[in-house]
Amino acid sequence: MNIDLRQLRYFATVAEELHFGRAATRLHMTQPPLSQTIQALEELLGTPLFVRSRRGVALTPAGAALLPEARRLLAQSAELPELVRRAAAGESGRLALAFVSSADYSVLPPFLRTYRAQFPQVQIVLQEATSDLQVDDLLHNRIDAGLLIPPLPDKARVELDYLKVLSEPLILAAPAGLAGLQGGGPVWLKDLPPLPLIIFPRPIAPALHDAILGCFHAAGVTPEIGQQAIQMQTIVSLVSAGMGLALVPQSVSNLMRPGVEYRALHDHSPLVETGLAWRRDNHSPVLLGFLDLLRKNILC
Repeated sequence: MNIDLRQLRYFATVAEELHFGRAATRLHMTQPPLSQTIQALEELLGTPLFVRSRRGVALTPAGAALLPEARRLLAQSAELPELVRRAAAGESGRLALAFVSSADYSVLPPFLRTYRAQFPQVQIVLQEATSDLQVDDLLHNRIDAGLLIPPLPDKARVELDYLKVLSEPLILAAPAGLAGLQGGGPVWLKDLPPLPLIIFPRPIAPALHDAILGCFHAAGVTPEIGQQAIQMQTIVSLVSAGMGLALVPQSVSNLMRPGVEYRALHDHSPLVETGLAWRRDNHSPVLLGFLDLLRKNILC
């Protein structure tokens, strides 16, 4: 059974006018082809839709049941061009976005507010993941884009594109009241007591791990690595518990924990980069709209 939208439109018009002549005038056609179309629809459905008499036209129970559904289908069909336009323009659809934990304290919240304001009909699926897992998810098409800490592995650069979003210095996160923190200003690493260092595991974030150790070595300090953790909130919580000190990206100071003090460094502090990676062959309009807006709002 194939019912087309033209038949439903003719039926709804007759049902609203309850007069074939007025319905034909409204549809800008003559009455005979209108009557023939309604009869063909009734034959297709196997039941009369109208009671016809000399006094006029009335809906049968079957016609009354069909009318709201016909109106619903006609309304949906009228929305199709706009739906297609929004999808083609990246204004609707789905975006799967992963992010490293540090991005949650820097670029992610303000940019998502901006993006949601401009693209309210896009469904955003967020997941926190380390950079190595994001690269694997990108290579296997499980996510559309990822906010991660570079560099990308050599094997991934063939398939992935990358855009630097933020560059920020490392700062100290230390237990409150630690010797060497007096005065509230920047500190020298050599003036701090030899607490264990809490750090990212190197296989998870090699660039960040090496930058942190390089900062200590440049200061003439060889730290003892105590705990390793893969999330910034875990590292800061361990500092709060007095388990050691850490060097973290500056934006992590937005993560307030009782018993933690953040300080800038007098020592030369390498810049830690955060950027967005995505598949080069992903031409999703939603992703392209996301990238375009991100380029206009880059912080670095």
